[in-house]
Amino acid sequence: MESKNDIIDALGLLKWQLELGVDENIGNIPLNRFSDHSQKDEIKVKTPISQQQKTSNINRAVDEAEFQAEQTKNLDQLKSSLANYEYCDLKKGSRNLVFSSGDPDAEVMIIGEAPGREEDIQGVPFVGRAGQLLDKMLRPIGLTRDKNNLNEKLTTTAYICNVIPWRPPHNRDPSSEEIKMMLPFLRKHISLVQPKIIVALGNISCRALIDQTGITKLRGNWFDFDNIPLMPMCHPAYLLRNNAAKKDAWSDLLKIKERLGTLA
Repeated sequence: MESKNDIIDALGLLKWQLELGVDENIGNIPLNRFSDHSQKDEIKVKTPISQQQKTSNINRAVDEAEFQAEQTKNLDQLKSSLANYEYCDLKKGSRNLVFSSGDPDAEVMIIGEAPGREEDIQGVPFVGRAGQLLDKMLRPIGLTRDKNNLNEKLTTTAYICNVIPWRPPHNRDPSSEEIKMMLPFLRKHISLVQPKIIVALGNISCRALIDQTGITKLRGNWFDFDNIPLMPMCHPAYLLRNNAAKKDAWSDLLKIKERLGTLA
């Protein structure tokens, strides 16, 4: 039986480890490396999944995403389908499903990459520093995500979502498998909103929508997505780190404003 002093010593050791920066245990089962009888045999080692099995799992996940997306008739159903989709592991480590923001009847649909920390906390896309910059960028060309803000200067609404609705750990780029899983939902999202123009922010969005990357070369050029004009632009997070790129972003915004005028 452990004495009070043993417990105090154990707590002291734990506190010392925390001060050193330890923030997680490596294994689920404690391992005594000084024991004559190693406990390694008691630890079940997962058999690596073969590439064939991995491909099969991804195909099954994509098939299920396509099936669920096809069944949805409106945005509420689409959000519910995403919330109930269990094949994407990103969901397990996220606080919230980050679905959309803005006017569902908007003429401009802006598609980002994936939620960041603030978006994950609030469950709304583009609410952090990058989102604040995006709002500032949209206003000079008469765009707002809030239809209640429409006036003589803000004449057109925008609708915003991401390729990936859950935050990747450590803000890493989504994998190609994760993008494949989410693409059926994204396509359905676009078909339900029926925008006149799509703005693809960053490389991940361009890879998902036009199967191309290299945003600094793609930006400023018009592409087509299911007969909808699509403009690639640098992500606002990139613009926060590269002031020189804001001039190009302004040029892209003016092209969007001009194109909107021709579609009115």
